[in-house]
Amino acid sequence: MSAPLEVALGDRSYSILFAADLTAAVAARVGALRQAGRQVAVISDERIVALHGPQLRAMFGAAPLRAVPPGESSKSAAVWSQLLEYLAEHRLGRMDVVFAVGGGVVGDLAGFAAASYLRGVDYYQLPTTLLAMVDSSVGGKTGINLEAGKNLAGAFHQPRGVFIATDLLATLPPREFAAGMAEVIKYGLLGDRALFEALEQSPLVPGSAALPEVIRRCCAIKAEIVAADERELIPDGGRALLNLGHTFGHAVERSAGYGVYLHGEAVAIGLAAAARLSARLGGISDAEVARIDRVLAAHHLPVRLRAPLGVAELTAAMARDKKVRGGDLRFIVLTALGAATVRGGLDPELIDECWRAVGAGGAR
Repeated sequence: MSAPLEVALGDRSYSILFAADLTAAVAARVGALRQAGRQVAVISDERIVALHGPQLRAMFGAAPLRAVPPGESSKSAAVWSQLLEYLAEHRLGRMDVVFAVGGGVVGDLAGFAAASYLRGVDYYQLPTTLLAMVDSSVGGKTGINLEAGKNLAGAFHQPRGVFIATDLLATLPPREFAAGMAEVIKYGLLGDRALFEALEQSPLVPGSAALPEVIRRCCAIKAEIVAADERELIPDGGRALLNLGHTFGHAVERSAGYGVYLHGEAVAIGLAAAARLSARLGGISDAEVARIDRVLAAHHLPVRLRAPLGVAELTAAMARDKKVRGGDLRFIVLTALGAATVRGGLDPELIDECWRAVGAGGAR
């Protein structure tokens, strides 16, 4: 077990624990909560329950467990409402606790249910995908998708702890592992050039000896950013930088239909588009754009749309993005490999050019 990381948020601070197997640590935490008279409920997905049923029983015993269908379609108001009814059915009180066991969909969904139920109950994150381990399980952003766009309903609700057990990645499908690597590459691009260059030299695979340390490094970057800007209020940096590639990527997800692209796949296309925007703004060179493309491709990620989408449709989807301020859509752009900033007030035709460069068609 490597040393824990602390997300420093005053009286809401919490630890991220890392090890190959954290079954005993989770069981001990559950036991301590019960000893204190606090009930535990578990939210997971059907695939995780099928793959890890014995391990879940070792962690949680006979605690009530609700498994949602896997995939982005579960991140909806309908499923969120069902989870609130589930918590009420089992009579959870304000001192009781939810455990979210799964990927980013489960973490966001269960976290929002915990934030909403009785105006907020404690929850813990136990991520089972690479994407959730390096990104979505840390930082307290919870939410669901609306027809209008990605993550448009939600709350900031910090977990009480995060358990990152890397052995859980052994059952992760290759496509899901690749999707998680999009977020890892993002962290290298926005704040750790050495990480990006290491990925460039030796692409990560599930069995890489370096993987646990890379996961920890990504969590450390995010923990530092979240501690400095928990609610994304710094106008020209801070937590907003974590959205590198996401303004483009969220538009791809919505326009193609949720589930057509995994979140990380859409983010990868978004990173390719953001790299081109950064080059057009003078932050990086065309040669560095090509390097970014090669790293994404080496990790089995797309850098272009698999099927055409219209620029007009993608632009309309971006207009609903959470990062719109006073009608101005802000973009995270690179000022160098390993450094990023926020830019607004950009020429719409420049954005259209970047869309076309990654395979979009038509006019605005």
